[in-house]
Amino acid sequence: MRASFLIPAYNEEQLVGRAVRSVRRAAAACALTAYEVVVCNNDSTDATAATARAAGARVVHEPHRQIARARNAAAAASTGPWLVWLDADAILTEPVLGATLSALGSGQVCGGGARVELEGAPLDRAARCAVRGWNWIAANFRLAAGSYFFALREGWAETGGFNEAVYAGEEIGFSRTLKRWGRARGQHFRVLDHAVPSSARKVRQFTLAQTLRQVAICAWPGNLGRRDRCAFWYERPSEVEG
Repeated sequence: MRASFLIPAYNEEQLVGRAVRSVRRAAAACALTAYEVVVCNNDSTDATAATARAAGARVVHEPHRQIARARNAAAAASTGPWLVWLDADAILTEPVLGATLSALGSGQVCGGGARVELEGAPLDRAARCAVRGWNWIAANFRLAAGSYFFALREGWAETGGFNEAVYAGEEIGFSRTLKRWGRARGQHFRVLDHAVPSSARKVRQFTLAQTLRQVAICAWPGNLGRRDRCAFWYERPSEVEG
């Protein structure tokens, strides 16, 4: 087994099959045959698990609804030396996978991510600015978005992986710890100059006021450790005030 593709999923029966199939298409295009796809069903109440299996993935279950735990559970159940996390509402493309395999195969890269691209009809100005802003931050500060993250297994294992004390922002923390781990070994963290398309549903479901309020709440010390304070990532629009 060369690579393990890890997909955390909560109530993603509409999109998880697409994500799994995108991995299989990209792998075929890159002539990658030694790989596995592991979906972590994060206590879904819909047909996420059945849909993922039908698409060709192996499914594991994580009963505690938390994205960091789901990411780590998928990794723990996998066997490949190269770990690639893809969100259930994202799509893996051949250029992204090709660049990822090249980076990990070089021996000079401990992990990384890719640029963010939101799918669908034209986005409003605020959403476009947010995406451009994040991509600038990711490239200049070498931080990976949760929608796409790759790492050497030993880096994930030796750093503890995604921080299970928080309910959001776990990818930022792991980016930082993995960078330090890699630096000590003469390796670097690379943000690819390729974009991973993912759903724009959050920016369409939540108002700008709700989004800004959630960002402000999460920024308050201690709130990242409370799921009820990270409602933007866990609840429906009607359950988020603002």
